[in-house]
Amino acid sequence: MRLDSRILRQVQQQQEQMMQDLAGRTVEVTVGGGAVRLVMNGQQEVQELAIAPEVVDPNEVEMLQDLLIAAFNEGVARSRELAEERMKALLQSLGLPGLRR
Repeated sequence: MRLDSRILRQVQQQQEQMMQDLAGRTVEVTVGGGAVRLVMNGQQEVQELAIAPEVVDPNEVEMLQDLLIAAFNEGVARSRELAEERMKALLQSLGLPGLRR
């Protein structure tokens, strides 16, 4: 099967629209029982980071670091899931054989 330039242009336009859509969508995660809250957009850019004052203890720096790492990792995972959902919808909308699940 050969893809013509019209289909390729359509895919490129839809991919650009998807990237703009992802930039406007966000995922929010909390870790440590709400001690750290992170908001990340669909392009995996951190938009907000909130740290509860009670976890900012000079004697507990390692715990805060662990919470931040957990928040960033969860935010990236959810952002990837969002991108995968949007990409799946994009590919299904093309109606190309072999791309349906």
